[in-house]
Amino acid sequence: VQLVESGGGSVQPGGSLRLSCVVSGFTFSNYAMGWFRQAPGEEREFVAVIRWSGSSTYFGTYYADSVKGRFTISRDNAKNTVYLQMNSLKPEDTAVYYCARKPALGPSSSQSSYDYWGQGTQVTVSS
Repeated sequence: VQLVESGGGSVQPGGSLRLSCVVSGFTFSNYAMGWFRQAPGEEREFVAVIRWSGSSTYFGTYYADSVKGRFTISRDNAKNTVYLQMNSLKPEDTAVYYCARKPALGPSSSQSSYDYWGQGTQVTVSS
């Protein structure tokens, strides 16, 4: 199992970035996928999750209150990729962002519900 994030970088406040996480080694469409972030000196925190498709084209999503309305999580099962579109970025969004695989059980916002993690990609929001 591998998860590889990309798309991080430096951006000014109010700017946008799109993170990608390409996965391999498992059947991507069978799993929910989440994004977490960790700022310097802080604990890793939940950002967003997108559930698996099953037989439906509707993907349920759930966001942390701090990013709701600004970030959008999406997935492309044909490309084994999950995305995080981040708009209206703020300095407090500065962190290393991680994608993770979530098996079926467990609360979406808890790190312990996720079993595989990527290496992370740095996002810096600064003027």
